[in-house]
Amino acid sequence: MSVYTTVAPDALAHWLAPLGVGAPDALTGIAAGMQNSNYYVTAGGRRWVLTIFEHLAPRQLDFYLALQDHLAARAIPCPRPLATADGRFWRLLAGKPAALCNCLPGHCIEEATAAHCHALGTMLARLHLAGTDFPAPLPNPCGHDWSERTARRLAPALSADERGRLRAELDFQAAQDYSGLPRGIVHGDLFRDNVLWQDSGELSGVLDFYFAGADSLLFDLAVAANDWCADAGQLAALIAGYGALRPLTPGEEAAWPALRRAAALRFWLLRLDARCHPRPGAVVTIKDPDHFGQLLQRLCLAQESVHR
Repeated sequence: MSVYTTVAPDALAHWLAPLGVGAPDALTGIAAGMQNSNYYVTAGGRRWVLTIFEHLAPRQLDFYLALQDHLAARAIPCPRPLATADGRFWRLLAGKPAALCNCLPGHCIEEATAAHCHALGTMLARLHLAGTDFPAPLPNPCGHDWSERTARRLAPALSADERGRLRAELDFQAAQDYSGLPRGIVHGDLFRDNVLWQDSGELSGVLDFYFAGADSLLFDLAVAANDWCADAGQLAALIAGYGALRPLTPGEEAAWPALRRAAALRFWLLRLDARCHPRPGAVVTIKDPDHFGQLLQRLCLAQESVHR
């Protein structure tokens, strides 16, 4: 989350009125994340989260916000968008689509334990099961076609080494067949800064569904593993927590190394794009792409060593 679009107080008060939350008392930008503008809004004695969507189409917004409403109704602790009397989850604010959601309790953690990873795996399985009856989901917005387009667009700004490694991984992924794996709605971005925890260790919130879509469910587990699991114990705990509710199939077990690479590739590209094409804003977070470039190299080497 970042702040690219500023909001005038009077415009905010006018926009909030149909939601019945009261007049705003405070507006504070949220610096974490990369894609949208986010604020904490205090109104009516409560704190809310205002998101201004910087580049999403109406069809995408309808899907993401309806999905959050669907999951929240099924006891997944995610932000639930407030609707106007005529059922609209988003309206224009400062010339861009915006939505207001409840603010969940808890805080993000920097260092995860095996217990955190086990709880995360369980929550991810719950989320996947809760999404099975959601109608007509959109596809993963950052699938292989997106990766190819983004790599071509970035190529002139990359080093020869980066271009070579990107091309090799894109070719590898194009040769994989994931069509037989269980599919459903994936969160797509379940990083540490998108999960909230209580001091007791209870997982209290899953945030930022704006990369969600239909894909291999195992891809979602791979995204989480790449960010949360620094050692084998954490990885085993994550998979055990997930598998207790949705056991992996033999096909998923076989595809696991390649899908971890696919997840690393996706976020390497996203961060390379943010580095090469930064967007102006009042508060903007730029994350280091080399973290995922190096992770992808390690995953490639690990898979190669197994096949020798």
